[in-house]
Amino acid sequence: MSTLITKRYDFVVLFDVQDGNPNGDPDAGNLPRIDAETGMGLVTDVCLKRKVRNFVQLTQADKSGYDIYVKEKAVLGRSHVQAFNDLGIALGEESRKLVPAEFFDEIQELLLPEGLKIDEEDEKSWLVVAADADVKAAKDSIKQAKPSKALEKFLQDSLKGVKARKPSAEETSKGRDWMCSHFFDIRTFGAVMSLKSAPNCGQVRGPIQMTFARSVEPVVVLEHSITRMAVATEAEAEKQSGDNRTMGCKFTVPYGLYRGHGFVSAHLANQTGFSQEDLELFWKAIEQMFEHDHSAARGLMSTRALLVFEHDSALGNAPAHALFERVAIPPAKTQPARKFDDYEVLFDDKPLPTAGSATDLGNGVKLLRKV
Repeated sequence: MSTLITKRYDFVVLFDVQDGNPNGDPDAGNLPRIDAETGMGLVTDVCLKRKVRNFVQLTQADKSGYDIYVKEKAVLGRSHVQAFNDLGIALGEESRKLVPAEFFDEIQELLLPEGLKIDEEDEKSWLVVAADADVKAAKDSIKQAKPSKALEKFLQDSLKGVKARKPSAEETSKGRDWMCSHFFDIRTFGAVMSLKSAPNCGQVRGPIQMTFARSVEPVVVLEHSITRMAVATEAEAEKQSGDNRTMGCKFTVPYGLYRGHGFVSAHLANQTGFSQEDLELFWKAIEQMFEHDHSAARGLMSTRALLVFEHDSALGNAPAHALFERVAIPPAKTQPARKFDDYEVLFDDKPLPTAGSATDLGNGVKLLRKV
């Protein structure tokens, strides 16, 4: 059995980017995110959590209990259905209707909405509508498919036979516990799992919360024109008389050192089952999240420091801001900064009122990790 954490933690993470876009804003043409008033670069908490998720998915793929709930191309409702199926909780009665012979060929060619399927049994074809099917979405999908009027009426009538039921509060609680035990990101960051189109698994507030990361100095955004020596269509090639070039652009930050903060709650960890093993994996993910996330768009990104403050109680022994203020980064010695060595990271390790060892800050707070 894994040991649940019993102490509070606060942490500071420093990372940098060189000639890359650390976090593009889709509402601004994918420009690097900027604080418009100060010119400081921004990286969202969601962006950093995505990199943690990707690292865990990559390194723990075959390990039970370390699946990722919010991952690329995931259909979240499927996990809810699996949870209730594994728990043996019925979600209602499915609908089964014999497919008339005149519809057989047409229905085979039709792309059925999620939750509907054809079941071959006793040399007969049955239209099966799952008890948890999203009836409204299925009706809309059927209309868009534009089947014959007779087939559309048959499909719509089949949807009326579904007898879904909402899970009770106790069943929802069991579903939430199942989700926490199977998905690392749910028991770490939390999730809202009260979907309209899937069994309700409640809401989870995760023990780890992170802030936006902000650059320690204003950053400059550069736009670079780029050329692709090819075109996509014959029409473009004809228009260019065979020159076949496609112009584009990319945005980069020449250099930026970013600082983010995070918090780990022992109380919330006990509610989600977040363990000491999970915490060590999270620290490892923060330290290595950029090592397996390289791309042409992001340039060179690296975690430069992770400083973790460990309290000796679940409630904590000092305000988080007082600990964060011990980490200071003066303006770069060389302007404009173009590398990490242009900065000096200062740490105030003077003990709080009751002194201890060099890394014991007193009052029950220790500097646990320093990279």
